[in-house]
Amino acid sequence: MSGMITEELKAKAEYYYGDEKCQEKSKFLLQEVGLPRGLLPLKDIIECGYVEETGFVWLKQKKKIEHCFEKIGKLVSYAPEITAFVEKGKIKKLTGVKTKELLLWVTLNEISLDEPHNEKLVCKTSAGLFRTFPASAFELQEDLNKKEQEQQQPPISN
Repeated sequence: MSGMITEELKAKAEYYYGDEKCQEKSKFLLQEVGLPRGLLPLKDIIECGYVEETGFVWLKQKKKIEHCFEKIGKLVSYAPEITAFVEKGKIKKLTGVKTKELLLWVTLNEISLDEPHNEKLVCKTSAGLFRTFPASAFELQEDLNKKEQEQQQPPISN
């Protein structure tokens, strides 16, 4: 797996070290492609990188973590190394992310927004199975708070 991130690849990439910088960059990238910023709740990120020309992304964290998305009651496992290709509204060829379905861990390989509404995330496995969840379940709390405040503001009229 970790053979994918070669020095050759790094030569074409924008990459960073350290948890704080990588948290900031990974959330920014998710936002740029229109996905919820809470989709990759990693801890202790050591390194992250992005190759703009291909959309290839990698994230390395100190150890595997599990995160429960409370709103949908889903337990997700994130490996020490995660790789993917990102594009507008979609994460493809995802590695290192599994979700618990009944008693089994299932590997996810694609996450995308439903077109045209972009209110749901479709999570697919390599076997072609998929589940749909509200995109809001993966939002950061601060982003949800901001959206709520914006909706409560009366429109400015001239």
